[in-house]
Amino acid sequence: MIIESLVTTLDAQGQINCAPMGVEWGEEHIVIKPYQDTTTYRNLVVTRAAVVNLTDNVWLFAQSAISHPVFPTRPALAVRGAVLQDVCSWREVVVEEIDAQQERARITTRVVHRGFSREFLGFNRARHAVLEAAILATRTRFFPTEHILNEFKRLQVLVDKTGGAQEHKAMALLTEYVRKELGAV
Repeated sequence: MIIESLVTTLDAQGQINCAPMGVEWGEEHIVIKPYQDTTTYRNLVVTRAAVVNLTDNVWLFAQSAISHPVFPTRPALAVRGAVLQDVCSWREVVVEEIDAQQERARITTRVVHRGFSREFLGFNRARHAVLEAAILATRTRFFPTEHILNEFKRLQVLVDKTGGAQEHKAMALLTEYVRKELGAV
C-alpha cells in the first residue's frame, strides 16, 4: 500500500531536506522511491537514513511539493535525521538496499524506531484534494497543461465544499504555482 508522507533526510553537512513522497508502507520495512536526480535520493545514498513523517497538515505537503521550505523539526532518536514538529507519527529508517536501475530508484529501508506525537485527524475530501493537487504540481513536466488545469478546477470544487482555512490556503498556493509553471496566469 502507498502512504503519502513527508520524508526528511539530511545531507552530509546536516542540512534538512523535506519531500512529499508516497512510500510503500510496511511495519518492518518501508520502500522509498525517489527520482535519482533529487536531493532525497542523494541524501539517502550518502547518509543511509531518513524519517518518514505522517501528518494531516496539508499545508506542509503543499509547500514541500513546490519549494524547499524549512519546517520546525526535532532530532530523530535512532538515526541521524529530523522529525517534523507538526507530525502525527513517524518512522525512523535505515537504508538496506538501493536499486537504481530505473530513473526512479527503489530504496528499501528498515524501520529502527517508531514515534507518536498526536492523533491523526484524517483527511476529508478537501485535504485529499490538496494532496492530489500537490502531486499534480510535481508533475507539470509530465502531463499536458489542459489535463492539469482541468484537474485543478475539479479539485477546487472539493476544497470549496469541504475545506477549512488551511486547505483553502494550501490550494491557493498550489494553484498559483501551477499557473505560473504552465504559463496560464
